[in-house]
Amino acid sequence: MSKIISVHSFRGGTGKSNTTANLTALIAQAGNRVGVIDTDIQSPGIHVLFGLDEDHMDKSLNDYLWGRCAIEETAYDVGPTLKVGEGNVAIMSGGIYLIPSSLKVGEIARVLREGYDVSILNDGFQDLVSRLDLDYLLIDTHPGLNEETLLSIAISDVLVLILRPDQQDFQGTAVTVEVARKLDVQRMLLVVNKVLPSFDFDSLRKQVEDTYHTPVAGILPLSEDMVRLASRGVFCLEYPNHPLTKRLKDIAEQVMAEG
Repeated sequence: MSKIISVHSFRGGTGKSNTTANLTALIAQAGNRVGVIDTDIQSPGIHVLFGLDEDHMDKSLNDYLWGRCAIEETAYDVGPTLKVGEGNVAIMSGGIYLIPSSLKVGEIARVLREGYDVSILNDGFQDLVSRLDLDYLLIDTHPGLNEETLLSIAISDVLVLILRPDQQDFQGTAVTVEVARKLDVQRMLLVVNKVLPSFDFDSLRKQVEDTYHTPVAGILPLSEDMVRLASRGVFCLEYPNHPLTKRLKDIAEQVMAEG
């Protein structure tokens, strides 16, 4: 049975898109057909991590939302183009199908000016899962809470919330957790990202779990290698044997586990 996974953060800059891309790749490597959709329409970017050049994007999520095409026509099979480590072709037992949002200024301006029918987005999620025969659909959401985000959260089988060890993030995440509970989200997992290596990770985990009464799937240290990569690829593929990749694999396994 297919699963819809929303990856969300209350504030920007948490590493949400990077985490989404890494989870997508790891779940696909486990033998699953995985779709990943960029619903951060105002500031899209996950396509960069997968090496999809905007000049090669004939269609995007925007085209579907404006009724120009079917949702599956916006999906790009990026699995065969991904590399591991020193340039070897990535082995994707399943497949990765990326649905990007447009980077065209006019398209972004139209969304900001006119909005769109959010119910169409919900239909698109279901159609993607069905027409591409997906095992998992990961949704890279827009930070904060708006109509689109609430929809994504409400239909999710698993909600992954990304936060940093930052007081603003802690407060914003509290709001999101409360909203998710009111929407009866089936499973919630927290991921604490960009943590200084000098922190006591066990104490931080206990603090976060006690605060939100929600399991912490993983704590990810601030990594110079991640910063150095600068979104030029998917970290777990570029650094398959890195300690950070092991932590990401642990999170992916929890996402795939039955609740």
